[in-house]
Amino acid sequence: MSWSKLKQNLDSFLCPALQGRVEYRATSYRYLPDKAGLSYLTVDKKNVFNMSDTTTLISWYQTELEIKNDTNIQIPISNEEIEAIRKETKGTVPEDRLKVIARNRKITVHAKELLSAQSSLSKSNFVVTANKFLATSIEESIESDDILLNVLALVDRRVGKKRIINMSEKIRLKHPIVQYFYELRRSTL
Repeated sequence: MSWSKLKQNLDSFLCPALQGRVEYRATSYRYLPDKAGLSYLTVDKKNVFNMSDTTTLISWYQTELEIKNDTNIQIPISNEEIEAIRKETKGTVPEDRLKVIARNRKITVHAKELLSAQSSLSKSNFVVTANKFLATSIEESIESDDILLNVLALVDRRVGKKRIINMSEKIRLKHPIVQYFYELRRSTL
């Protein structure tokens, strides 16, 4: 599918409140066949989400330690996870330390998932992912580990107010760019 047709399809699914604010952009190099071009999203004419650039407004994590030390990431810990650690340590660890151990384990897994999603995004082709978005259901796109699919789903008109409000817990565990577009969409409700 040509870029203009793809852009037209993506624009047709854009939430009415974000039309004119969120734009899909692409550049290509006609005479440089070895250059793939760039694809990016703009919000209010500002380049917010460039798939291959680490200098955008959203932080791109370089290491697992950066994710662990980021105070904006809040990892909820369930009682079942604390109980599992209590059984594993045979009750010899103090209660407050159990929460720290559970949080550290969960944030390590979360950090690896974020870095994996981020590295696959920087290598991905926007057109391929956008075509996948248009061919799959909105539920699959929201639940996906692919950052770009999440972003495209969040600005989609098929995602209603109730669903946006109900997904606040899940969004905390997503990449900062997904959180940014979630807050943008939520501000339009």
